Amino acid sequence: MSPILEGIKVLDLTRVIAGPMCTQIMADMGATVYKIEKPGEGDDTRRMGPFLHDPVTGEALNDSALYLAYNRGKQSITVDIATEEGAQLVRDLALRCDVVIDNYKVGSLAKYGLDADSLRRLKPELICCSITGFGQTGPYAPQPAYDFILQGMAGPMSTCGLPDEQPGGGPMRTSIPMTDMVTGLYASIGILGALMHRQKTGEGQVIDAAMLDATVAFNGHLAVGYLMSGKAPQRVGNTNPIASPSEVFECADGRIIIAAGNNGQFQQMCAVLGAPDMPTDPRFATNMQRIAHRSALREALQALVRDQPRAQLLTQLSAANVPAGPINDMAQVFADPQTQHRKLVVELPHSSGQNVRLVRSPLNFSASPVSHRAPPRLGEHSVQTLREELGLSEAQVAGLLHKGII
Repeated sequence: MSPILEGIKVLDLTRVIAGPMCTQIMADMGATVYKIEKPGEGDDTRRMGPFLHDPVTGEALNDSALYLAYNRGKQSITVDIATEEGAQLVRDLALRCDVVIDNYKVGSLAKYGLDADSLRRLKPELICCSITGFGQTGPYAPQPAYDFILQGMAGPMSTCGLPDEQPGGGPMRTSIPMTDMVTGLYASIGILGALMHRQKTGEGQVIDAAMLDATVAFNGHLAVGYLMSGKAPQRVGNTNPIASPSEVFECADGRIIIAAGNNGQFQQMCAVLGAPDMPTDPRFATNMQRIAHRSALREALQALVRDQPRAQLLTQLSAANVPAGPINDMAQVFADPQTQHRKLVVELPHSSGQNVRLVRSPLNFSASPVSHRAPPRLGEHSVQTLREELGLSEAQVAGLLHKGII
């Protein structure tokens, strides 16, 4: 069957992570995504290493891991929208698309006639999605935003890390840019919803996607718990505040997570560890008692686990239906037999003349599987798109190239 979004055209005026992640999801599902980049420079992430290298000269290319991770399957068109001719080219392209997505500061695109109001006056059925840090309205609306800042402002950092009183305690950010990524996910969901709405009604609409909104929502039960109780959740490191044991333990050759969340699992775990009488200890008889005596329980379990080989212990716990797993580094992640079985790595031909290994889309459709194409080189599709989509002649394209507009 045809890809789900075959025939849908997306104008991508985004850069860095949140917007590019959103449009990459659409490209994977078959949409044609025209990524507009600044001539000579491109997306900011093209300058953030590590980089691909030219297979012949060994020279570093402007195709970085960060760029490759979020721009799969797109067409790169370099246009200087700060020029009148460049802005007109992008407007013309927008009017041939179904969706326009940007992550410019609030109001920035109006001077180029590329804002939602200007474009939808010309094409009311257009769907416009704008990703910003704080939304289109409110006291913070004009401010720029970065993932690290939003992790602090929106709450997640206050709940990640060790308690203040412990060595190394304090707020901790996640290593992946989670506020960018969750905003990109919500934005893609919103666009798919808007496409369904248009299919039913013929109407386009505007989607206001804010990193603040997405991240506060992503706090989930921690946010709702505060709204219910008025008590802000505290940092507890790698422990689970509602279950014990549920934390990280040191083995002879690495770390494992054991999460024995109910009495049956706790009893099975104790049997595996050679301590079948531990569940009869009044301090450990129920989950609530185990939480109350977490430190003593952890000390006792750590003594039992410390000298055991990790792989052997994981096998035994798994056989006893006790939830447990390793803490893998990236090398171990991709060497894992389940990761390999799921074929999470794809190798794609890149226009630099080499293959690139990327992580595949996690979307698994039975009838209309996603497609994977390597991210584009800077400006790789400029001439082709302007000729085929806008009908420009060779002379017109040559003139734009000469002026540096494309």
